[in-house]
Amino acid sequence: MKFIGNVLWFFTFGCISAALWFLAGIIWCVTLIGIPFGKQCFKIAKFNMWPMGKAVDTYFGASFIGNLLWFVIGGFIASLIYWILGLVLRITIVLYPFGKQFQKLSKITRAPFASYII
Repeated sequence: MKFIGNVLWFFTFGCISAALWFLAGIIWCVTLIGIPFGKQCFKIAKFNMWPMGKAVDTYFGASFIGNLLWFVIGGFIASLIYWILGLVLRITIVLYPFGKQFQKLSKITRAPFASYII
């Protein structure tokens, strides 16, 4: 079931979202200072490809400054967009699993330096 869900996710939401995160990662990696942020964009892009069957765990002790900068620069807006999309999709019965994935993406975009994928 996870495979079918991941394939549906990839062709509906995942491909475009992962491509945008990958592009953001490339843009961040152009500058030497932005490489840690680019690596987090690549992590989010990888998670965006096949999120079903995976979980996001957060430990807030690591890299507080990186997460704070991420949150201020754009992580808050990205997290809010994913959270709202997840809420809207969870209201519909058919797209409930996709809403759940968007809310997982909201969690990882809020603090990617402190998040890891299980």
